[in-house]
Amino acid sequence: AAVRPAPEGLGDAEAAALTIAYQTAWFALHRKARIRPGEHLLVHAAAGGVGTAAVQLGVAAGARVIGVVGSPAKAAVATAAGAHHVLVRDDDLAARVKELTGGAGADVVVDPVGGASFEQSTRCIAFEGRIVVVGFASGDVPPVRANHALVKNYDVLGLHWALYQQRRPDLVDAAHDALTRLVAEGASRPVVADEVPFEDAPAAVQRLAGGTTTGRLVVHVAG
Repeated sequence: AAVRPAPEGLGDAEAAALTIAYQTAWFALHRKARIRPGEHLLVHAAAGGVGTAAVQLGVAAGARVIGVVGSPAKAAVATAAGAHHVLVRDDDLAARVKELTGGAGADVVVDPVGGASFEQSTRCIAFEGRIVVVGFASGDVPPVRANHALVKNYDVLGLHWALYQQRRPDLVDAAHDALTRLVAEGASRPVVADEVPFEDAPAAVQRLAGGTTTGRLVVHVAG
């Protein structure tokens, strides 16, 4: 039920990297946040799999994209994905986002990191902004302060994409069609950092856990 045609123009590894990361980014931006052209989009882990997808789809939606990466070495990946500005995560992140947005803050935040990144987002979210929580790569699940959301008038939205696959596969089909069109237009293309043989899959998982990878690692299963 979850099998769909691979978009023409993508290699096998790119097509394998399309589904979960790009579906997550699509639902975060369009189903949850209802992003609009001209809005400021803040993407945490912007050099990762979901992050590069969110950057590309944000640009395609007409947003002004600010990517956040964990180290200077990853900045070029976020820039290549289309981010208009790239920041290296530090304690001054909220202030720098406010500066880049003329003091208004980010209208939409896509956060696959959690922890301190979520806290920084609440400090630089715009009036009627939307923070979409898609994961906790930091290992730290942050508390959501309802009083803070009330006073600043922002929304915190959770996204569990796999639940759409179970309950609303029609929406997943529609998102896949939209992503296929973006690939055909050259507006979106998965970032594949490396392909590894099946026997090296455990080591690849450890590389992901170490936080040094960018884009997607694709496990090649010989058949």
